[in-house]
Amino acid sequence: MSLASKKFKRTFSVIALVLILAMILGTVASSLTGCGAKEKTDDTTIRVAALKGATTIGLVNLIADAEAGNSELNVEFTMYTQGSDVMAAMAAGTVDIGLVPSNVAAVMNNKVEGGVSVIDINTLGVLNCVSADESISSISDLSGKTVYMTGQGATPEYTVRYLLEANGVTDCDLQFKSEPTEIVSIFAQEPEAVAVLPQPFVTAALSQNEALKIAFSLDVEWAKVNSDCKIVTGVTVASNSFLKEHKAAVDAFLAAHKASAEKALSDVDATASLVVAQGIIAKEPLAKKAIPNCSVVCITGSQIKENLAGYLKVLFDQDPKSVGGSLPGEDFYYEG
Repeated sequence: MSLASKKFKRTFSVIALVLILAMILGTVASSLTGCGAKEKTDDTTIRVAALKGATTIGLVNLIADAEAGNSELNVEFTMYTQGSDVMAAMAAGTVDIGLVPSNVAAVMNNKVEGGVSVIDINTLGVLNCVSADESISSISDLSGKTVYMTGQGATPEYTVRYLLEANGVTDCDLQFKSEPTEIVSIFAQEPEAVAVLPQPFVTAALSQNEALKIAFSLDVEWAKVNSDCKIVTGVTVASNSFLKEHKAAVDAFLAAHKASAEKALSDVDATASLVVAQGIIAKEPLAKKAIPNCSVVCITGSQIKENLAGYLKVLFDQDPKSVGGSLPGEDFYYEG
């Protein structure tokens, strides 16, 4: 055999050995990746903002997974107490996805440059009237009463005003507070006070004062005067500029949000600890009682418009300013 042939064989053998080693190392690396944290599929950081309360409960499992590195998503999460704060952050371009009251989403479509799209519905009806006053059992009984509530300029206010008007109540004095916890503390000084509260704060109020009871559900009162649609409390929106540039990331967020919301209902114990960790509810036993009553959902696709459009129309007919002066168009509803 010639010297050239021997050199060729040695070179070929080295190359073959390198290729075999590369294949082995690749297989090992792949196996290790599968055993550890999930590999990121998109380096895009999604800046998410939500409200303290029911609208965030369906999100807490997603947040926990992202913080632990067990998610394909890169998420930065901020929680606010006012829907207007989320809107301001999105208008400033510091938030990509926000969980807000449904009417605020419509307002944001006009306020945020380029507009927003509703990518899912995260919460249905969560409002209840709470009081120790045994004479109150319906919206009509609020005549002549002072009612404490949160959500001025958002879904709670417009829902209550619609129901008062539909029942001919013109002398109910609505007093707004910035946070539900302020209202819970009022009951200690005013045992006969009346409040409209969202879950999970209804459960918190009842646990702190045995004299209190749920006088009525606003969902029940709504159904008495409107059979065309239901109350839609909270939705999730994405800025259209972010959606256009990072559609895959938004779709991945939607899938993770749906899984997170489903886990909130199927694994209440684990979710309760996360709700406490986020500061939404103070104690786990309370969280476990409240979560099943918080109307947590993740409604996507064509069902978004089916559930939301009618509710926004009711608010618009009552006060056009409640939805930003005009009803949003077809492109407001993201079907994926």
